[in-house]
Amino acid sequence: QVQLVESGGGLVQAGGSLRLSCVASGRSITTLAMGWFRQAPGKEREFVAAISWNGGRTYYADSVKDRFTMSRDNAKKTVYLQMNNLKPEDTAVYYCAQDTSSARLAKAEGDFGSWGQGTQVTVSS
Repeated sequence: QVQLVESGGGLVQAGGSLRLSCVASGRSITTLAMGWFRQAPGKEREFVAAISWNGGRTYYADSVKDRFTMSRDNAKKTVYLQMNNLKPEDTAVYYCAQDTSSARLAKAEGDFGSWGQGTQVTVSS
């Protein structure tokens, strides 16, 4: 089992930036794809971004494309989510998750086997 711990959330004004980090411990994450999800108050958790095991491919939700960038450093067992030009509608708890496969870029929650506890991002208008 892998443990995932997110950090980097906080309060930021609209148009600002934040970088989220997710550090893994326990079983290695280097051979599996990773993803970021978010859940706003009163809403279902939704897919944000995914990255292949070696960082060579990424996939984004339309709502964050061209504003968010996901990356990973396997040597540090860490994945990142750089969030630029933040909007109030980006306010949510952000979760990182480990895919159960290395051969795809999934966006369905059921394709991810391990989850972090989440970090709050609040964007004020």
